[in-house]
Amino acid sequence: MPDLTRHGLRHTGATWMADAGIALHVLQEILGHQSIETTKGYLHLDHRHLAEAARQTNQFLSKTPQRKDASRRDGPRL
Repeated sequence: MPDLTRHGLRHTGATWMADAGIALHVLQEILGHQSIETTKGYLHLDHRHLAEAARQTNQFLSKTPQRKDASRRDGPRL
């Protein structure tokens, strides 16, 4: 299969191992990288928590502000 190159398969395998929870220093040793920064390139960052925070923020900001009724008499009076 011409689209499957050795480098592409190596990257895919390393990414799968990283996603499975293999420690970064172990993955670095497996791949033979001198720099941990090179190994970090195989990680997929988990942006789900950021996406959820953005969704909640958008939901909060899209709500119309509730006006307080000045005629209510159940609160403290000055």
